[in-house]
Amino acid sequence: MVALAVVAAGITALNVVFEFAGLQVATGAVDMSALGVDGSDAMVLLMLDTQHYGLLIAQIFFGLWLAPLGYLAHKSGWFPKPLALVLVVAAGCYLVAVLTAFLVPDLYLQISGFITIPCIIAEVWIAGYLVTVGVNSKNTKIVELIESVPAPV
Repeated sequence: MVALAVVAAGITALNVVFEFAGLQVATGAVDMSALGVDGSDAMVLLMLDTQHYGLLIAQIFFGLWLAPLGYLAHKSGWFPKPLALVLVVAAGCYLVAVLTAFLVPDLYLQISGFITIPCIIAEVWIAGYLVTVGVNSKNTKIVELIESVPAPV
């Protein structure tokens, strides 16, 4: 789960380079006079499109980490079962969104507002649940396991 989030964060950080490069070309910080105005504009659009599609690739990994999170939320008993289900559904929605964005961009424009609803619900619900309720640590097996770990010296 953590590995998927780290990969997504790395891809996102790498995509900032393309956004920064496009900004430099657009503001004239980089001399692109050899390409002319149209060539310079095309270079800016290329950089921003590369950044956009790179973020979609990162979205694959950001979506995939919700599936193990939902599984762990279900198995631990610390969270409501519907929350675990919504987390897994959100993982699927992220993948559907990315696949349609790459394979059928026109369809993606039509469904992007709807396909992200389960994702928003899942992420806001888990964050809100952790902030307001916290985890249900009344599961005695978990508490006994935590208490049995020796304290560091």
